[in-house]
Amino acid sequence: MLTHNGTQTIQTERLILRRFEYSDCDAVFRNWASDEKVQSLYSEPVYPTREAVMGLLDKYIGGYEKPDYYRWAVIDRENGECVGQIAYFLVDNKNHFAEIEYCIGAQYQCRGYATEATKAVIAFGFDKINLHKVQICTKTVNAPSKRVIEKCGFTYEGTLRDYFYWNDQYVGRLYFSILREEYESRK
Repeated sequence: MLTHNGTQTIQTERLILRRFEYSDCDAVFRNWASDEKVQSLYSEPVYPTREAVMGLLDKYIGGYEKPDYYRWAVIDRENGECVGQIAYFLVDNKNHFAEIEYCIGAQYQCRGYATEATKAVIAFGFDKINLHKVQICTKTVNAPSKRVIEKCGFTYEGTLRDYFYWNDQYVGRLYFSILREEYESRK
């Protein structure tokens, strides 16, 4: 049985993962939501205006009313900037698993933030929610995301071929997971 307590603040060495706030609007717009390349790899639409980002924040912040809603703003502790987001966007209560998605703004990539945030959210899922399995996926063409996934200890499960039509071509969707016993053995 899963134990839902909603999105709670998580602190890591360099990051604070917390609930989104409306004051994050400018950083969300500037750092990733308006960036076509970042949003495309993440399979999300571009938010071309601050008003559109406010609508996205309405959705995110409204979700916090549900105890099984988990979405964090990724905050750089050094400068207080919201540099990305991470979530359990899919929570399966019956089968005790959840799937992670994440996005880090282009100017903050290649610093290990996605790996650090993902490891923290994996720990939260097993230790606080009582998940049996955490899964994650990425496009076959997203090598940086695949490296993050591998650094976090996920096991490759398979590829859904030609899953996305992206940049005028079909690309696959790679699936990975980590089970509770694998997580526990690495603690």
